Amino acid sequence: MAAAKVYRGCCRAVGQLVCVRHIRLYSSFHLQKAKYTLELDKSMWKDRHQHRLFRTTVVSHSQIVQFKLSDIGEGITEVTVKEWYVKEGDIVSQFDSICEVQSDKASVTITSRYDGVIKKLHYNLDEIAYVGKPLVDIETDALKDVASEEDVVETPAVSHEEQTHQEIKGHKTLATPAVRRLAMENNIKLSEVIGTGKDNRILKEDILNYLAKQTGAILPLSTKPKMMPSLPKTDPAHDKLEEKTAKIPRPISMPASIPIGVLGIDKTEALAGFHKAMVKTMTIALKIPHFGYCDEVDLTQLIKLREELKSVADARGVKLSYMPFFIKAASLGLLHYPILNASVDENCQNITYKASHNIGVAMDTGQGLVVPNVKNVQIHSVFEIASELNRLQNLGSANQLGTNDLTGGTFTLSNIGTIGGTYAKPVILPPEVAIGALGKVQVLPRFNSAGEVFKAQIMNVSWSADHRIIDGATMARFSNLWKSYLENPASMLLDLK
Repeated sequence: MAAAKVYRGCCRAVGQLVCVRHIRLYSSFHLQKAKYTLELDKSMWKDRHQHRLFRTTVVSHSQIVQFKLSDIGEGITEVTVKEWYVKEGDIVSQFDSICEVQSDKASVTITSRYDGVIKKLHYNLDEIAYVGKPLVDIETDALKDVASEEDVVETPAVSHEEQTHQEIKGHKTLATPAVRRLAMENNIKLSEVIGTGKDNRILKEDILNYLAKQTGAILPLSTKPKMMPSLPKTDPAHDKLEEKTAKIPRPISMPASIPIGVLGIDKTEALAGFHKAMVKTMTIALKIPHFGYCDEVDLTQLIKLREELKSVADARGVKLSYMPFFIKAASLGLLHYPILNASVDENCQNITYKASHNIGVAMDTGQGLVVPNVKNVQIHSVFEIASELNRLQNLGSANQLGTNDLTGGTFTLSNIGTIGGTYAKPVILPPEVAIGALGKVQVLPRFNSAGEVFKAQIMNVSWSADHRIIDGATMARFSNLWKSYLENPASMLLDLK
C-alpha cells in the first residue's frame, strides 16, 4: 500500500505518467514527462518498505521478422551467398538490396520486403542458403509494416524481366526497382501505365512509350547513349609507324606461370554455381544420340558489309560484331526448318515446335560457361539483336545474368573461334535439339568460278543435332541456307520481316 501511495503522489506531481523504467529495490527510478523528472531516492524505499516492489517496462510495438528466401523458380532449391550488401545493425527500406546469391543457373539479387533494422545474418559468404529458410532477421518498426512471408527477388537492375510487387490502388503493379525509379524520376504514376510484359508487368519500354505520348518526343533506341570521347590529334608519321607495328603478329597471351619446383597441396572443393549446372546438363545431354555436320563459309562479303555498318552502329551506341548476322541468318533458316527449333519429350513420343526463336550464345565468364539467349530473334532486326547482345555480354562480364536471360533457349550458337580453333564437336543443350560451333576466321586461298585464286575470309562451322528426330539431310540443307545468307548478306533482305 505504501508503494501505491507514493506512486499516486508522483503522478500528481509530474502529470500524466509516460513510462516507468526498471524500478528495483535499492535503485533509483525516474518518472518522465517532457522535460520534468522526479527522482525518488532509494533510501526512501529501503526505510518504508523493504519487501514489496513493482516493475514495469516500456511497451514495444516492434517485432523481429525472419526474412526467408522464397522460390526463385526453375526448380532451384539452394543458392550460394556470394555477397552481403548489409550488416547487422543496418537500417533497410523496402526494395533495398540485401544480398547477391548464385544458383546453378544465374546470379540473383535479393531485395528487402520490409522497413527495419537488420538484426542477424543467417549465412556467411559462400555458404549454401535454402529456399524457405531465413536469410536475415529484420526488426520492423510496427506490426503494420510486416507483410506476408514473401521476399522480393530481383535480377540486376539493368534487366527488366524479373518482377517486384507493390500495392497500388488495391491491385498489384508488377515492375522492377529500376522501372519504378525511372517512373519516379519522371513523375509518372505506375497505375496509369499499361504493362506489356508477362502478367501485365510494366517494362522500361512502357515507361518510355508513355513519356513519348505525353511529350510528343521521339525517343532514341538507347536510353543511355555512350559518350564518344573526342579523338586526340595525332602525328601522321606516328600513325604510319603504328600501322607497320600492327602488321607484326602479336604474341599469344599466356596465363600466369607457376615457378618450377614450387609444390602445392591438393585441394578438394564442392562443385557449385555454373559448374554444378554444367554437370547436371551434360549428364542429361549424354542420353542424346549426337551426329555432326561440318562446312566452311566464305565471309568476305559479310566482312565488307559489317565494316560499312560498324560506324553507324557506333553512332547509336551499339557495338556491331559478326554474331548478330550469324544469329539472324540462323533464325531465317529456322523458319524453313522448324524442326531444328523444337524440343522432344523425355520418352521421345512428342515433338514441340517452338514459336519463338530464342537463340542462345555461349559465353565464357569468370564463373564458367553460361548460355544466355536473345529472345524472339524472328521479329528483331540485326541492330536490335546487336543491342541485346551488348546487354547480355555486359551482364555476363559482371556475373549478373538473370534467370530469364539464361532460360527458355530454343537453339544455340557457340562462337568458340573468338578463343581459337577451327572445328569443334558441340554438345546439345537439352531440351534443344541442335547447336552450332563457329570457328575462327582465316584468310585462305580459294578458287573463283574462272579458276583464279583469290583471298577469302573463311570460317568453319560445326553442327550437332539430335539424331532421334533430325536426319543428316535436314541439317545439311539448313546449313546450306544459313551459309548462303552469310556469303550473300544482301539476300537476307528478301526474307526479313
